[in-house]
Amino acid sequence: MPSATKFLHITEPLVMKKGGRLPSFTLAYETWGELNAEGSNAVLIQSGLSPNAHAASSKEDPSPGWWEMMVGPGAPIDTDRFFVIALNSLGSCKGSTGPASVNPATGKPYRLSFPDLCVEDIGKAAHMLITHLGIEQLCSMVGPSMGGMSALAYLQQNPQGARHFLTISSCPNSAPFSIAIRSLQRELIVSDRNWNDGNYDEKNWPVKGMRMARKLGMLSYRSSEEWRTRFGRRRQNYFRTELFGMNFEVESYLEAAARRFVRSFDPCSYLYLSRAMDWFDVADGYPDLRSALAGIRLKSACVIGVQTDILFPVYQQKEIADALR
Repeated sequence: MPSATKFLHITEPLVMKKGGRLPSFTLAYETWGELNAEGSNAVLIQSGLSPNAHAASSKEDPSPGWWEMMVGPGAPIDTDRFFVIALNSLGSCKGSTGPASVNPATGKPYRLSFPDLCVEDIGKAAHMLITHLGIEQLCSMVGPSMGGMSALAYLQQNPQGARHFLTISSCPNSAPFSIAIRSLQRELIVSDRNWNDGNYDEKNWPVKGMRMARKLGMLSYRSSEEWRTRFGRRRQNYFRTELFGMNFEVESYLEAAARRFVRSFDPCSYLYLSRAMDWFDVADGYPDLRSALAGIRLKSACVIGVQTDILFPVYQQKEIADALR
């Protein structure tokens, strides 16, 4: 399969918020559309925890992207008008440097030797990419979920970094319920018998821990009403003989989703990004959220939430909007 993913290798050290340091690192990204002569039509999409940089199809890679309906010619993020950049976050395992990457000092994967990662580090790395592309100011910064957190960090570090801002189901800090869910996910992974203090390999992968962590995550991604209307109490159409086996369609749905995820994402990357989300508080060091965002200069901001979202509740969207206003 052809790939449109580009890789920026940065040899400038990245000094991280918690005091760690990456002597060099790589950022994976994809682009659509053309940058105009003024360099004023660039839109940066910062992704959530698990996506790669392939947000939409292109001539180089016609396979559907994770935001296919949102990015493209005539789409809401219109590639006929804008130069669109989608970034795979620092810390991921989808091309950008993270715990699964090889540490050049040892020739082995970083795993737990990777420096403590914060959302602010993701925002800082994103700005280094934008600077490399010769863009002084983004037309718009777009961030769903963790990407919205990274975008807020980017704008706090670069108050005039974008003229417009769109955040979807994100937060200025993680709510206690979200922290609890992610804490349990991390515990499930490190409790797997193959975890081995992060020294797992392809043959001995923490499959069970990743499966259960993904299932728990999937439960939090949808509301109770959506589970009810989508699956109801429909039974499986085949007989399972295992003790306490799967009897309902909703169970097999979770199992299929978990199995697809298990080998597609590195466990250490999951742990690091999950913890970074819990650590994030854009008002850290400030009297309140309003003062934390007071320096940001935008022409407009659009903050979108979902009434039934339990991970990023609507009240947090209102907090962002009120503070920016």
